[in-house]
Amino acid sequence: MMKKLAQFSLILAFAVACSDHNSESEISIPSAQKEPLTTAQINAEIDKKTMIGEDFRWKTASSHMLWSAITQGNFIVSIGFGNNAADFDRSKSANQARIQDELLQTIVQYENQPIDKVLVSADRYLTQLNVIIHNQETIIALRKSPFIRYMEPADYRYVALKNNANRSAAASSSGSSGCGFDSVALSSADYTTVTPNAKAPWTFYQHQIPTAWNYSSGRGVTIGVVDTGVSPNQTLLGTNFNNGDSAGRTIQKFGVYVDSIWPWSTTTDGPNDQCGHGTSMASVAAAPRNNRGMPVGVAYNANLVTYRAASNVVLDGYQEQEGVKKAFTALGNNSSVKIISMSMGYVFSVGKIEDAIKYAYSKGKLIFCAAGTSTSFTTFVGVIFPAWMPETVAVTGVKEGATPQKCDVCHSGSKVDFTVVMQRSASGNTVPVNSYYDNQTNYVGGSSVATATTAGIAALVWSKNTTWTRDQVLAKMRQSASFYPNRNTELGYGNINAAAAVQ
Repeated sequence: MMKKLAQFSLILAFAVACSDHNSESEISIPSAQKEPLTTAQINAEIDKKTMIGEDFRWKTASSHMLWSAITQGNFIVSIGFGNNAADFDRSKSANQARIQDELLQTIVQYENQPIDKVLVSADRYLTQLNVIIHNQETIIALRKSPFIRYMEPADYRYVALKNNANRSAAASSSGSSGCGFDSVALSSADYTTVTPNAKAPWTFYQHQIPTAWNYSSGRGVTIGVVDTGVSPNQTLLGTNFNNGDSAGRTIQKFGVYVDSIWPWSTTTDGPNDQCGHGTSMASVAAAPRNNRGMPVGVAYNANLVTYRAASNVVLDGYQEQEGVKKAFTALGNNSSVKIISMSMGYVFSVGKIEDAIKYAYSKGKLIFCAAGTSTSFTTFVGVIFPAWMPETVAVTGVKEGATPQKCDVCHSGSKVDFTVVMQRSASGNTVPVNSYYDNQTNYVGGSSVATATTAGIAALVWSKNTTWTRDQVLAKMRQSASFYPNRNTELGYGNINAAAAVQ
């Protein structure tokens, strides 16, 4: 009886939605709102929230502002739909096909275009659509539907527009992107040689990782890395992944990023890193304990599954956000993956990425995200998206020393869970990693390297306790951290003691 009542209620909701839709097909737009806002006006409204530490969401924007951003973003719209705010999983969503059809018919009517002209894609796993919308009336009509969870401009490039408006920031944009192919000789003070002939970075000793290796090397655990891919020129993350004391493990590389300005383009540019950032993250998480005199990763016997999901660390634009969404859903569906690490992010929330992270979390994944690293205008932002989501574990970097202090370019805030020591007090040097090119090294810092390091520690803990759940692993990591049982207002539970975490 209750099931029939629920079905009747849903049908009634559809009927009401259709009735309202038909009775208000003529939507009046005030003359002052018939022209879109400029990008400067839109960004100013966004900044009112972000500059005082609040999370900006498009659902709080007026229909005029939302339509303006859609217009300034190539008319591409991301729509999350469902019966309620938590209805993101298409396989568990009642009447999802009917809801999708209802929304598409609304768009078709108000756009006066056939479905093939408005529908870009419907996600296979999530209740999410990408569509083309030109008319403000369409936005207003859709917002009246009880089945809209969110509606966002899918290609409004806030960061790029801010850089264009701020020439000094634009001049440093390459640094802000996190990309680089540099190779630097390591200072002998920044590593210790361990058997068979690998360099253990100085920061590992700050977290008792070499001691933890007496109990666990990450064997049997698979880490998923969502980033810019892995270099085809670094054999320690390729054909020599099982070099030295690393053996019997696998590395799989996938590419879901489409290097195109067109939303209907679907051909990816492959799994290879074209930035350098992803290679560094994979290296610090799980590079082999090699015999070639190169840096070792934290979980040197863990498996790796890497995704090239974006061109750089700032998820600014349709294809990068779509790539990250696809990477998280794929890793969520990969039963061998236990841990996901992403050292990329954005200034404010992106609905489709939120959905994908919730999807992966619902599959039991332990997800680590960078709290944020900035060298330009975004330094005013606290913990960035998606690290502030409750489904993720936020990590930032701190300086070496007795008094905890965030690194020069690291973000901090109440959403931070853990910290990693990654900046030397005297030299300012950061963490040694394998470079983009074979047999070459580099230094990498910020919350990015802190996040990948923490994911590696999680692999050590899970490998030692194979029957544990995600929550048990996370609880053990917290209990080993420097501030536990208290939580620092800016730095969370602090530095993890890996040796304590695996015992």
